[in-house]
Amino acid sequence: MISMDEDDDLVRIASPDLKVAINPLGAELWSLRDAAGTEYMTDADPAFWTGHAPLLFPIVGALAGDTLRVDGREYMLPKHGFARRSQFAALETGPANARFRLTDSPDTRAVFPFGFVLELAFSVEDFTLVVEASVFNPNDRPLPFSFGFHPAFAWPLPGGADKAAHRIVFERDEPQDVRRITKGTGLLLPQGEATPVKGRELALRSALFEADALIWTDLASRKLSYGADGGAWIDLAFPDSPMFGAWQVPGARYICLEPWTGVADPVGFDGDFSDKPGVVTLPPGETARFRLAITVRPA
Repeated sequence: MISMDEDDDLVRIASPDLKVAINPLGAELWSLRDAAGTEYMTDADPAFWTGHAPLLFPIVGALAGDTLRVDGREYMLPKHGFARRSQFAALETGPANARFRLTDSPDTRAVFPFGFVLELAFSVEDFTLVVEASVFNPNDRPLPFSFGFHPAFAWPLPGGADKAAHRIVFERDEPQDVRRITKGTGLLLPQGEATPVKGRELALRSALFEADALIWTDLASRKLSYGADGGAWIDLAFPDSPMFGAWQVPGARYICLEPWTGVADPVGFDGDFSDKPGVVTLPPGETARFRLAITVRPA
């Protein structure tokens, strides 16, 4: 059965090696601890950012003027969509599994005029947590949407390695330019900038994020490792997400490593949402799935 903490209403699942806590508000991963109780996720210090791992649906990033355009009509939809602030239903599961569901409602259709069923399944085995998101289209027309993961991991990770020694090691070389967003409006800039990745490795420093997130709109890798020699490491696998963002508020004690399918509106885009770059078009009666596997390697 699912265990619920008496004080905080978090859903808790576990393996002998990994303890996981999930908030039904947003079906948001809140904690990832090893058997010794060591935390691998953000401390959510409100001086920087209180998020943990929000889900981005039905958009990733910002819309121009927060305006969604569908079939000639306009709807107001704020950055990253509504799933992260929606209460998910917790479904019956076992001690190492949990599943949550969000469906459309009058409130969601007022800002996103489509039916949908969004489910999040969490399963933990040994040192690995697998999160699978599924989006079902119950409409009689195609469902356009974007989806993204936004987990925030501790930086530095536990184990004693210096913060400045942490790096991201991608599965493949990533020589392409990275993209940035505009200050204030958060729209995708048309020009890229030279990547800070050297071959497969990105040396992490807070100065990288003074101009906000680093964004890859066509990432070659579907796996990466994050950590530092002499400390802990985290491996991520995201086979269904072709885009990626890395972000923090400079100076914070976390790093967000974000597999996406979708990005913010490009500067100047004012077309129908279904024509926006990165949008998934899901036929009626079909399901799209997005998988994220998080493996902890303690120091």
